[in-house]
Amino acid sequence: MADLQDLYQSIILDHNRKPKNYGALEGATCSAEGRNPLCGDAVRVELVVGEGGIEDVRFTGSGCAVSRASASIMTQAVKGRTRAEVEQMFIRFHELVTGKLKPEPAEARAMGEMAAFSGVSKFPIRVKCASMPWHTLRKALEDAAST
Repeated sequence: MADLQDLYQSIILDHNRKPKNYGALEGATCSAEGRNPLCGDAVRVELVVGEGGIEDVRFTGSGCAVSRASASIMTQAVKGRTRAEVEQMFIRFHELVTGKLKPEPAEARAMGEMAAFSGVSKFPIRVKCASMPWHTLRKALEDAAST
C-alpha cells in the first residue's frame, strides 16, 4: 500500500511541475474562474465545447501542488468527452476526494491518474484544493449551456 501512495504522490508532483494543457485557450467558447480564499488557489478553465462535447480544454492559475495537479489531470481526462460523461466524472472525482468512494484496484485503474487523489480525503483541508478545478469546469459548462 505504501508503494501505491508513493506512486500517487509522484503523479501529483509530476503534474504540478509539468502541468498538461496549461495556458490560455484561443477561441474558447466558455470559461470560468475559481478561487479558494482559504489558501489562495486560483484557476481559470477555458473550453471549446462543440456538439459532441469538449473539443479542447486548458487552464491557467496558481496554487498548491494538489490544485495544479488536479487541474492538469482533469484537462486530460475530460478532453473529447460529452457533457454527460464529464458530469459523471465530476461526481466520481468528488466522491473520491471526499472519501465516499474507495475504489477497488480495477476501478482505480479505470479512473487513471484521477485515482492519485484517493488519499486527499484524509486531509480535509486539501479537498477544496483538489475539487476546485472540477467545480470551475462544471461552472464553465453550466454557463455555456445557459447561453
